[in-house]
Amino acid sequence: MNKKSYIPPTIDRHVIGLMNKHAHGVQTEPQKEIAGVPVQELVQEHGSPLFVIVEDVLRQKYQDAHRAFSTRYPRVQFAWSYKTNYLKAVCSVFHQEGAIAEVVSDFEYQKARALGVSGSDIVFNGPYKSEAILRTAVSEGARIQLDNLDEIVLLERIAAEEDVVIPVGLRVNMIAGSEPTWTKFGFNYENGEAGRMIKRLASNGRLQLVGLHMHLGTFVLDLRSYREGISKLLELAHWAKDEFEVELEYINAGGGFGSINSLKHQYLPGHELTPSFDQYAEAICETLDQNLPDYAQPPLLLLETGRALVDEAGSLISTVVGVRNTVDGGRALVVDAGVNLLYTSNWYRLTMTPAQESSGPNSKTVVYGPLCMNIDVIRDDAPLPALSTGQQIVIHPVGAYNISQSMQFITYRPRVVMIGSEGQVDVIRDRETLEAVEALEVLPERLADHGAGDSGA
Repeated sequence: MNKKSYIPPTIDRHVIGLMNKHAHGVQTEPQKEIAGVPVQELVQEHGSPLFVIVEDVLRQKYQDAHRAFSTRYPRVQFAWSYKTNYLKAVCSVFHQEGAIAEVVSDFEYQKARALGVSGSDIVFNGPYKSEAILRTAVSEGARIQLDNLDEIVLLERIAAEEDVVIPVGLRVNMIAGSEPTWTKFGFNYENGEAGRMIKRLASNGRLQLVGLHMHLGTFVLDLRSYREGISKLLELAHWAKDEFEVELEYINAGGGFGSINSLKHQYLPGHELTPSFDQYAEAICETLDQNLPDYAQPPLLLLETGRALVDEAGSLISTVVGVRNTVDGGRALVVDAGVNLLYTSNWYRLTMTPAQESSGPNSKTVVYGPLCMNIDVIRDDAPLPALSTGQQIVIHPVGAYNISQSMQFITYRPRVVMIGSEGQVDVIRDRETLEAVEALEVLPERLADHGAGDSGA
């Protein structure tokens, strides 16, 4: 009689889901479709991994945000944050809805102009703007937000050389309750630096102050921070009017609104903690209404919302390529999408849902990516049923930053598709190839002949 091989037991921790108020577990339902298109059809046609953007969600999010602010304040303009997701199709959807562009580099500035956005419809932020792109922005009438003293000196010189007066905005950083306090950008309110710059602009005659700008941080959930920040901007606006007769054309409240993603340190899920557009709008617009200087007309309210508009429109389909156990007997999966594609997995508990029917209870599952790096862990506590190699999961929401910050590292970046209002599936960025990745490489002729190699004998 043949003796059977010994197979050590594994510990399978059953985690049905978060407990609800009725003390019952919530079973994970499979996500077989995205915007009515079967996941399996998407994978068969476009491969895996695959980013999927839903156009209707982009448009609805923008419309919801615009309604929330425009019903509370008479003059509102959204500027789409290019760095959040700079794919042409995504940017174009927001421009069609009425957003102008917010950019932070010469690359993004040129990208916006190539899409047909006029210079006057570009808000130009960022701590570094080259002289060349600044001269272009000046000539094209972009809204330039001053970030540091060196930039002021450079723009003063450009204005003198061109014999023009350049309208500018001033970025202000401040203590407003959000943590950490961003001090890398702009001029500080508390130490008087912002006030000194306003005085300099009012006295030099070459740069005309037309706006004040703040951006408190990212994923700001405390509405009190926006009330405090806007109040401080308006204190500066009052002072500028009283001392120098400056009437601002706009107040730029920046961005930082959260999506329904869950931060890793949060106990409750993101959809329960993240304020709605109406709540953000109420905090900002109410503070504006109560504290505006006595202008001939109220200043334009600019908003640079990014994540909150695009995050929930994006999903990533990924395929299980390996099943294993952790050293403590837990369950682990290896999938074909790693941290090179999911930058935000560093601080979000991204939702992972099986794309097909599964049997058995959910268990706490470590989800590894395919990279030959120990840090390639997308999530270490995903509640998932037992899955097999070749099955898919849908990762959501991933529309913000993951595509623009994805890296060509070890493996190719995947295709990105957009599902339109009529269910059409359009490729909006193709998968990488060796030719695309190596297009900018140059091999010196002296290195082209590899020879036969050394046998090592």
